Amino acid sequence: MDKKEIRNMVRSHLMEMDRETYLSRSDLIQNKLLQEPSIKEGKTIAVTMSRFPEVETRRIIEAFWNMGKTVCVPKCNPSTRDMIFYAISDFSQLEKVYMDIEEPIVGSTEPILKEQIDVMIVPGVVFSKAGYRIGFGGGYYDRYLQQFMGAKISLAFHEQVKDSIPIASHDIPVDIILTDKKHIHARINREEQSI
Repeated sequence: MDKKEIRNMVRSHLMEMDRETYLSRSDLIQNKLLQEPSIKEGKTIAVTMSRFPEVETRRIIEAFWNMGKTVCVPKCNPSTRDMIFYAISDFSQLEKVYMDIEEPIVGSTEPILKEQIDVMIVPGVVFSKAGYRIGFGGGYYDRYLQQFMGAKISLAFHEQVKDSIPIASHDIPVDIILTDKKHIHARINREEQSI
């Protein structure tokens, strides 16, 4: 199967979740995330505004604010496929753009440089145990993560993780994947595979 087929298969399976299951499983993942050393130590955390059936991030963002973290969310430029992250301190600083995605209102938020971000929570639809991901097909994150030096964490429901997926030369893997069932040390898995 190619990336598109795998993405569609996993996505359609996730869409079958009822809201209660979705939120309770998201909570399990959130609890793991808040225990991560890089989250506890990091000052600035980048995260996307989730849409069902992605792991719910609104409550995660509220938890980060309660921890005194700076939270930044991406503004995408579809013509260049680039992103700029902006710090938000309230959900009222967001607006709905194409496909109902919530993005920061540029006039009421401050841009955050890549070098200022300590942890990047990287979205995706399907992940390999080695940390490679099939995203939504735009290539925004693979582009942005080049020369990104902070921690890279992905959040996923356990059925989003496969033993392996097709990889392209420009794909940038994450370090850790947190699911409702497991804590996957993707970077260690990659190192073991390359021995």
